[in-house]
Amino acid sequence: MPTAPRPAGSSRPGQQPRSSNRAGGRKVIARNRKAHHDYLILDTFEAGIALTGTEVKSLRMGRASLTDGFATIDAGEVFVRNVHIPEYEQGSWTNHEPRRVRKLLMHKSEIIRLVGKTKESGLTLVPLSLYFSDGRVKVELALARGKRAYDKRQDLARRDADREVRRALGRRLKGAD
Repeated sequence: MPTAPRPAGSSRPGQQPRSSNRAGGRKVIARNRKAHHDYLILDTFEAGIALTGTEVKSLRMGRASLTDGFATIDAGEVFVRNVHIPEYEQGSWTNHEPRRVRKLLMHKSEIIRLVGKTKESGLTLVPLSLYFSDGRVKVELALARGKRAYDKRQDLARRDADREVRRALGRRLKGAD
């Protein structure tokens, strides 16, 4: 029996094409903007996260905070700590604890590589963003080195100088037209 042609963007029969309003199937829930200010990002990793039902429902409402979050490696497993996912409002006694320790799901080879890199002095694991990717919650994890106060000042000065250059170029272009 011949099969009917599939709609564009569909991988299984009977499946609707995916909506194009999300960049690459990603829906960002929360970003850790402070991490780029406080840390020098050396490498990034994507990891799944083990959650309960009420946590996922709370995340679907777009509620989470990564500000004080960090990850640790204990007994060959990666855990994220201090990530705040508020309780689900319609949840009952099954609701979760907002700042509980959550397990990250990564391949063993990635974990071994992270263990080796975090043994170096001053390197830490910081969550950069929390997002939905094809219906599953993922964490973008960064291997980072903490910035010192003078590094932060240099970054701010560089950013201010770049902003001034852009303003001057914009004024010059407007005056030339």
